[in-house]
Amino acid sequence: MKAFRVLLKNELKMSLRGMDMLIFAVIMPIVVLVILGIVFGQKPAFERADYSFLDQSFGALCSISICAGGVMGLPLVISDYRAKQILKRYQVTPIKPSLVLIAEVSMYVVYAVVSLITLFVVATCFFGFRMRGNFGLFLLGYLLVMISIFSIGMMVGGIAKNSKIAGVIASALYFPMLVFSGATLPYEVMPEVMQKIVDVLPLTQGIKILKNTTLGLPIGDVTVSVIIMLLIAVICSFISVKFFKWE
Repeated sequence: MKAFRVLLKNELKMSLRGMDMLIFAVIMPIVVLVILGIVFGQKPAFERADYSFLDQSFGALCSISICAGGVMGLPLVISDYRAKQILKRYQVTPIKPSLVLIAEVSMYVVYAVVSLITLFVVATCFFGFRMRGNFGLFLLGYLLVMISIFSIGMMVGGIAKNSKIAGVIASALYFPMLVFSGATLPYEVMPEVMQKIVDVLPLTQGIKILKNTTLGLPIGDVTVSVIIMLLIAVICSFISVKFFKWE
């Protein structure tokens, strides 16, 4: 346990020095929230007048941090550590390489949790946001989305031949999900044809879960989304464990 705490502490220090994750996983969601809050505030949502635009968008904003850490952060760090033989070196030390990976995942979980708390405080205190649904269900949905998206990152980082390939794949996944899944551009303003296209993006299904639990809508409305996210988590985790390349 002590080794894990030391690894996590060191990984967080190195990550904060680079500033990338702090900007994309914590600061960027807040910036988007403030912009939406100033522009729309408590104006009625597009398709329903009984809740505000900000209430509808909160779950999507929470997903930005998950996407940044799971799709961009994890694959690049894991593939880079493998390319630099860092994982291989740990194999001849008392610290198992798997512990390094657990510390990496935990670091991005920390970023996601900090982002979630910050978003909730800012949205509640400055823009009148309120959680209409059950907060426990929201957290369960948030955890499911995190596990599913992080499993994608572990899979990409674990099987990509090198960091360049991992970077290309991560970028091809990250930017479409960031823009078109509803995390920044509202899903509701998209044409129906475009909505059907972006429904294939994993984060789109995750945001539907977060939005549903935020607004307190019937859980049955997102049964398909929950099943899809569970399948993604199981399949990607299996591939990660089965085909992970340590060197």
